[in-house]
Amino acid sequence: MPDETQDQTSYNSRAIKDLSADDRPREKALKHGIGSLTRAELLAILIGSGTPGESVIDLSQRILRSCDNKLSTLGKRTIGDLKRSFKGVGDAKAITILAAIELGRQYASEKGSSDQIQIRNSESAYTIMCHKIGHLNHEEFWFVALNTAKRVIGEYKISQGGLAATVVDSKLIMKQALDAYASCIILYHNHPSGNAKPSAADDAITEKIKKAGSYLEIPVIDHIIVCEDGYYSYADEGRL
Repeated sequence: MPDETQDQTSYNSRAIKDLSADDRPREKALKHGIGSLTRAELLAILIGSGTPGESVIDLSQRILRSCDNKLSTLGKRTIGDLKRSFKGVGDAKAITILAAIELGRQYASEKGSSDQIQIRNSESAYTIMCHKIGHLNHEEFWFVALNTAKRVIGEYKISQGGLAATVVDSKLIMKQALDAYASCIILYHNHPSGNAKPSAADDAITEKIKKAGSYLEIPVIDHIIVCEDGYYSYADEGRL
């Protein structure tokens, strides 16, 4: 992995083609592999050119510094936000940046695809959903249906809400679980605040769905509150 301190190298040219051969990210990637590039160099390839008085590498460094060098933070910015914050970044550059991050996110999600995954504990349950909802700026409520071997047979988005809440219909959850011939289910929702601690409303909806499942012999075996950097498991806390 390249040393991110290399991102502080000074470049005076505006565009990648104007850099010396040794400093051009594409040439460096061809010679040493794509993994040799720093985040600023990778971003520079996407952006393509800087602005008058600021090289493409310098612009890339400035964008990354604004996000504490965290791609997860950069991925939460909008097209309009990037355009307003950085002179020289228009629709095309902003869309390209966010499209690359979304591709990376979908790649990570695909690697953790739930198809045929067996749920053995809360960590494996968290892994299959963290890339889907952990980064979102709004709440979403999902459940996964499991067979008797606790292998995932379906993922279902139930609702989408605002920054702090979403409406959940327990009847819809049970209908979809029945249609999937689920033996048990796991509930999921995310907390955009990053605080995984459940609220009173979270406790109430968990209990409501748990009771509905018990009547239909489709037990709720966990409710995972998903955050980008961690999770809360009702099962781990002995609350199911």
